[in-house]
Amino acid sequence: MIFQTLDDKSECVGVYVDGELHFNEIPSGLTKTWKYTGSISDSSVEYAWLYCGGSNVQHVCPENLKEDWENVKSTFSAYLTSFRIAKINLRQNCFFDLVPYDFLMEFCEIRNKITEHVFNTYERPENYQHLDSVYKLLHKINYQHLNVNLDGCRTLMSLTKDREHIQKLIKNTKHYIGYNIFGTVTGRLTTHKESFPILTMKSEYRRLLKPTNDWFVSFDFNGAEVRTFLALCGHEQPQEDIHEWNSRKLYASGGLDRKEAKKLFFSSFYNPHDESLNGTVYDRNNVLKKYYDGQVVRTPMKRTINANEWKAFNYLIQSTTSDLTLDRAVALDKALEGKKSKVAFIIHDEVVLDIADDERYIIPDLKSIFGKTLLGDYLTNVEAGKNFGDMRKLSL
Repeated sequence: MIFQTLDDKSECVGVYVDGELHFNEIPSGLTKTWKYTGSISDSSVEYAWLYCGGSNVQHVCPENLKEDWENVKSTFSAYLTSFRIAKINLRQNCFFDLVPYDFLMEFCEIRNKITEHVFNTYERPENYQHLDSVYKLLHKINYQHLNVNLDGCRTLMSLTKDREHIQKLIKNTKHYIGYNIFGTVTGRLTTHKESFPILTMKSEYRRLLKPTNDWFVSFDFNGAEVRTFLALCGHEQPQEDIHEWNSRKLYASGGLDRKEAKKLFFSSFYNPHDESLNGTVYDRNNVLKKYYDGQVVRTPMKRTINANEWKAFNYLIQSTTSDLTLDRAVALDKALEGKKSKVAFIIHDEVVLDIADDERYIIPDLKSIFGKTLLGDYLTNVEAGKNFGDMRKLSL
């Protein structure tokens, strides 16, 4: 049964089904809607938005409904404008309490028809289940308030340019993270324009971010993309620092230390014109022939990416690593159900947790969960700190 939710917050429960609005008793048998919103959490519901790769409603709207959609969209936009002028915070109010029910019914009926059109014309993505679970986590993160303040950061205000930027971060920027799951072809996350700039914020400003519990604890894979390559070629994962391992396996005769070996390795690893790693465990051709047909990369995470021969390898490694990280973030979120601790945010291949002090005993288990990827056990780095700028290595 196709339906539409009336708000995107978990506490604002309301649906439109078969020409009627429901707020108290939600009908059973709901199966398809446009997009996950948090108010209906039934795992059997499927989302048209994921079927069409994150396209907006207007883009997938059939010709016979475009005029109707433009009309209701215009009215919808007018309501949003009026709320901004009146300084009504939609994160603190239910949308359906602020607009006439006649409009809600008209809006939802047209979106129902567009939703049905998508399910009838688009194929279910092979990685649908992954996208579904990741987006639900990102939606949860979007509604977690960030603790951003100047405590212990006064030294950052000494320069005018820093002071102006920091004041903007604290006073003007939204203190939540709105991720875009479809922002790149590889699946690496980006953030929406109105989001707190967690992915692009200067490292020295990270001290502004504090946990809402007691500790930030971060997990990231040691040599993430290098380990992904080894997994794709069927090589056993070294249970030591990957660059120390490489310095012995690849550059022992040159007497290079870890830093030098890492620099030399990456100058070759992603350079399609450099063949110095051919014949070693890092022979790109051995992996590409499994996952690239000359036009399309098909990752083991069931993502398909159009690519030319120069970008195929990068896309394969970066996309697979990103999806592995997101999969582990979902696993961590499930492990934290019912606890105060939570997944705070994700920065590329790093997952940062907000840990309550009385739950710190679970950190070793969480580390184990994070490291058990779908491609094997990855060595995991752990850091902890009272703010995101002063993280220190945590030995477990």
